[in-house]
Amino acid sequence: MPGGTAFAVRARRADAVWLCLFDGDDERRVAMRREGDWFVVEVPGVGPGQRYGYRVEGEWAPDRGLWHDPAKLLVDPYAVELDRRFRWDAALAGFGAGTGHLVPRAIVPSPLPAAIPDPVAIDPAGLIYEVNVRGFTMLHPDIPEPQRGTIAALAHPAIVAHLRRIGVTAIELMPIVAWIDERHLAPLGLTNAWGYNSVVPMAIDPGLAPGGIAELRDTITALHDAGIAVILDLVFNHTGESDAEGPVLSLRGLDNRSYAHAPDGRLINDTGTGNTLDAGDAGVRDLIVASLRHFACAGVDGFRFDLAPIIARSPGFNAQAPIFAAIAADPLLAVRQMIAEPWDIGPGGYQLGNFPSDWLEWNDRYRDDVRRFWRGDGGAGALATRLMGSSDIFGSPTRSVNFLAAHDGFTLADLVSHVDRHNHANGENNRDGHGENLSWNHGVEGPSDEPSVRAARDADLRALLATLFATRGHIQLTAGDEFGRTQRGNNNGYAQDNAISWVDWAGRDTALEAFVADCAAWRRARPAVVDRTVPDVAEWRTLDGRAMTAEAWEAYDCPGFELHLDGAVVRVDRSARRVMLE
Repeated sequence: MPGGTAFAVRARRADAVWLCLFDGDDERRVAMRREGDWFVVEVPGVGPGQRYGYRVEGEWAPDRGLWHDPAKLLVDPYAVELDRRFRWDAALAGFGAGTGHLVPRAIVPSPLPAAIPDPVAIDPAGLIYEVNVRGFTMLHPDIPEPQRGTIAALAHPAIVAHLRRIGVTAIELMPIVAWIDERHLAPLGLTNAWGYNSVVPMAIDPGLAPGGIAELRDTITALHDAGIAVILDLVFNHTGESDAEGPVLSLRGLDNRSYAHAPDGRLINDTGTGNTLDAGDAGVRDLIVASLRHFACAGVDGFRFDLAPIIARSPGFNAQAPIFAAIAADPLLAVRQMIAEPWDIGPGGYQLGNFPSDWLEWNDRYRDDVRRFWRGDGGAGALATRLMGSSDIFGSPTRSVNFLAAHDGFTLADLVSHVDRHNHANGENNRDGHGENLSWNHGVEGPSDEPSVRAARDADLRALLATLFATRGHIQLTAGDEFGRTQRGNNNGYAQDNAISWVDWAGRDTALEAFVADCAAWRRARPAVVDRTVPDVAEWRTLDGRAMTAEAWEAYDCPGFELHLDGAVVRVDRSARRVMLE
């Protein structure tokens, strides 16, 4: 509104809502008026930079989904900037404890520039590069110390040069939206390092971006100038308000119906985090679309949806869910790439291949079949199917995002040097993280000085990486796997904001890094390999040059094969632990 700011918040079952305006620690409350499901107010003289929050009056009856407590300062679900990070405190949960001194205040934003950058396509000829923003640069020697661990560091010339060298055409940022630590971490002296516990979906964490949305926009511009697209990993499946013992921070205190509930009133937990956002609720869908639009206006080129079936549940998964139509109908979003992690832990939660035809999907069957083949207990036929884009799942063109390792699970180097997880540092008696990783160790668990073991592990890393770069469809690598990053066998580093999960630039394997750069150059020069459609001209041969037969494909001890495709040759030799790219 001219000369002031209009505020609105949805609170369907509240009796009253107050806007709280802050001048330092001084709080001024302004009563809001109800308009349907919303409470609204216009305040003259309030503009960009104003700190604010909400308080709600109403019934407190958690067993009936009512969490109204005027002692709780609540964050605007549509907030786009916060004045501080979230931090766990027991006062955030339970009735009557004041939280005005604990909860971040939202900040009335300045408008973004009117010009919206054109999206950069996610080029399958290159590499999608998964990055934990903080951990990626905390130990980088060329980044000035004050800038380490921030979004701005990603635009540093040393980072951009590295990305270009290894063929990165899209960088996928793990969550940058403000999150809160899970309540069990503080007593253990740990913090959440990954960010998959956001509270409101648009406000960037002030620790990652002291410069706010402008810092993100400037970084995107620098990456675009280098030909690199930017993908955000967003969490629309749950919030950091957790289970019924969790904090009251935003939606829980304003409009708890935003969460999915069982018929008996219990919170549905299809995410494993204690709550599940209900995308069957129109208000939740509107919030999701508004969040995507907000980041698109900042120049983001694509979005990865964590536990993506949740956005299509109500309560079961629906491939025709309204959210898909809403995204497709939005002119700002329809031209940007959507990527699904196509599983959650709820009933019918595994939905690989069932997302819209213009979405990409993380392909865990690719990961598992490639691992099995190189471990020695997987078939050549399964590997060939994955190399050609998993047409058994996606048809043609493929929509597969092919990866060997990701943020959750072993790093690539740990995959070939550990059979068992080693997560004791997480404080859960090594019970957390996946127990089965389809990994191997060449007879020695963990680090080894034995030359034969080290040579075998190095050969396996090169075979795995060459397989990835020879694969049809989009390919993805997690930051540091190109030069042998280790987490010391920890396959669930979510709580290790320290040297366990930070990328060790000083200890990188530069020979392996050079090998990855060569693989990237080979891939860029062979459009027949990159083409997402399934070709009719692929020729499959045995390692001694004969045509592959059904019997050869099905043989348990098949040593490998050659793929000939429009001048490109991929020779997969399991006995020699080698993939040759010609």
